[in-house]
Amino acid sequence: MRMMTTQKLTGHSDLRPARLYDGYIFDLDGTTYLGDRLLPTAGETIRRLRDLGKRTVFLSNNPTHTRAEYAARLTRLGLPTTIDEIIHSSLVMVNFLQRRMPGARLFVAGEEPLKAELAAAGFTLSEEPGRIDAVIASFDRTFTYHKLQVAFDAIRAGARFFATNGDRYCPVPGGGQPDAASIIAAFEACTATQVEAVVGKPSRYTIEAILDLLRLPAERCVMTGDRLETDIAMAVNAGMAGALVLTGATSAEMLAASSVRPTYVLPQLGDLLSNVTDIATPVAPPAKSGENTI
Repeated sequence: MRMMTTQKLTGHSDLRPARLYDGYIFDLDGTTYLGDRLLPTAGETIRRLRDLGKRTVFLSNNPTHTRAEYAARLTRLGLPTTIDEIIHSSLVMVNFLQRRMPGARLFVAGEEPLKAELAAAGFTLSEEPGRIDAVIASFDRTFTYHKLQVAFDAIRAGARFFATNGDRYCPVPGGGQPDAASIIAAFEACTATQVEAVVGKPSRYTIEAILDLLRLPAERCVMTGDRLETDIAMAVNAGMAGALVLTGATSAEMLAASSVRPTYVLPQLGDLLSNVTDIATPVAPPAKSGENTI
């Protein structure tokens, strides 16, 4: 697909940043990579920011991998990363529960990485509805009717109800996979009980976690992601700049119809720096003919 200009995508003459920030927060799926490939200009942009001495961290709502797995993937793709540079919804959920229900018995409609992190943090996993203190809804590609039944019985017996994230789907090469929103909806529908808290983006729990990691005030940071309802909404809620990249879940048409307004709109990640005049080397070369950039 031929690269479209920012003006054609947004109706504005330029929505690229003209300044540098001290802290850069990047979403992963659909923003930094898709599947096992970095998205165009992502690698060189993040490496350039690091060379400039800027803090770069990664933030994902996807709880189906551990932080160590995310760090290993980024490193393998050419962006050496440690686990201390990654926050995901599983870590936020652990911190959330430790402050409110330490040692609680949980039923987790989620995959093994999330279950392992919760167990390692001292929580007991249970499928006995009468003994469950809280039900956790998450991105679960192993979801079954049995899990729905256990959650139904536990919530009706008085268990509290939380979720890691509220994403409708997770971008993957060729399309997407139904995400945690579908699990939340199933539990809410059958129990007539609304989820108490969704701790991932754009919640205040994730904002607190990322700002604590960066040790920077929100106004000196920019959140870059491909979703208006999570990435950009979190930036707005936190009082930081929000850069929407059009390489994942959000199209120009969806942006035009949304009430959530990003600070910046980027056809590709390299446009974080392509309009900044006080750095020496551009990082967003023109797209090659036939290159699929969106």
